[in-house]
Amino acid sequence: MEQYSFDQLPRAVSELHQKLDSIQDLLLESRQPVPQVTELMTISQAADYLNLSVQTLYGKVCHREIPVSKKGKRLYFYRSELEEWIKSGKKKTMSELREQLPSLVVGRKAGRH
Repeated sequence: MEQYSFDQLPRAVSELHQKLDSIQDLLLESRQPVPQVTELMTISQAADYLNLSVQTLYGKVCHREIPVSKKGKRLYFYRSELEEWIKSGKKKTMSELREQLPSLVVGRKAGRH
């Protein structure tokens, strides 16, 4: 730890104060909730994001397989909706299926009465 002379104390206190202000600013920034940004995408951007061809994406829109917004002749996609669409297609793992099995068996037995 550095030793300060009496003459150096005002400068040291000033530096300490600046560092504390910086720490306080960082803490306040980290406590504030991050606003949800809804990113609107065109069909080309959505195709790139999903790693699909534009033609394939048009097919999914035509068959109402994917969430889309239409304004006039333009199609728009929200990133959050596309992420939810991807998550909805998640296949369960074997351990998840095993955990769910007892409740399914009980449910079937109850339905037979």
